[in-house]
Amino acid sequence: MLMARDLETALLRSFVAAVREGSISRAAAALGHTQPGLSQQLRKLESVVGRPLLHRSSSGVSPTRAGEELLPYAERILSLSAQALAETGRALTGHCGVGLLEDLAASQLPQALADLARLHPGATLEVLSCSNAAMREAYDAGRIQLVLDAVPDIPGPPRWTMRAPLVWATGQGVDVRADPLPVVLFSNPCSWRTSVLEALERAGRRWRVAFESNSLVGVLAAVRAGLGVAALMPANVEPAMICRDPDALPVLPDVEFGLARHPRTDGDPLIDAVETVLRRII
Repeated sequence: MLMARDLETALLRSFVAAVREGSISRAAAALGHTQPGLSQQLRKLESVVGRPLLHRSSSGVSPTRAGEELLPYAERILSLSAQALAETGRALTGHCGVGLLEDLAASQLPQALADLARLHPGATLEVLSCSNAAMREAYDAGRIQLVLDAVPDIPGPPRWTMRAPLVWATGQGVDVRADPLPVVLFSNPCSWRTSVLEALERAGRRWRVAFESNSLVGVLAAVRAGLGVAALMPANVEPAMICRDPDALPVLPDVEFGLARHPRTDGDPLIDAVETVLRRII
């Protein structure tokens, strides 16, 4: 008789932490584990899945194609588990608007919010991704109560902050050792454009702007078309875009995100629940 295989949440949490941190040692520290203990959990998960999930090198770890495929499921399972524990038996009602940076709106956050809304059919959740000026206007008007964005762009003092890594995405046929390096950028204003270019300068890499866009859709399309390399959040890098020669490109800086919450929402149980989801999934 075949034994059923289960994905333990503890193993998935270790895997997600390793991908987010880009390092087993940093992931172990974030979770309060020892590095050997975390490595053992990762090997156990790879044994259950039956495929390698991480590329391991002296500079850190990155997901394999199997890891990229597993990551969104792992994040959703962890989010659902946390929501089920926190929200079972408590009905939430009302409206909550959430402003998200486009790069986050393309990640697992909207799905996690949709799962919360499904648990509470009396609640209405709205997600907006727009310019900084439009986000500020919606926040001031009370249409959105929570904003999760790069720290310089949030419309109020952050209740909490976190740092997230950036990774290089490359198009098919792009020579990452080219001189100058063709770069695909987000148009200004962009919170990490300058720091990415500064990383190239510090590494002594000459570069040229091959394409720029004010949208994630445009940047991804340019990378798919093989116009150059781009700095993206790991969740937005498609498997075909993973850089196979990471030593050819400099280490990218982290991005600092913060959450602003409208002061008139203190004590609102729906806003509290949505903020909890954002904390857990980002």
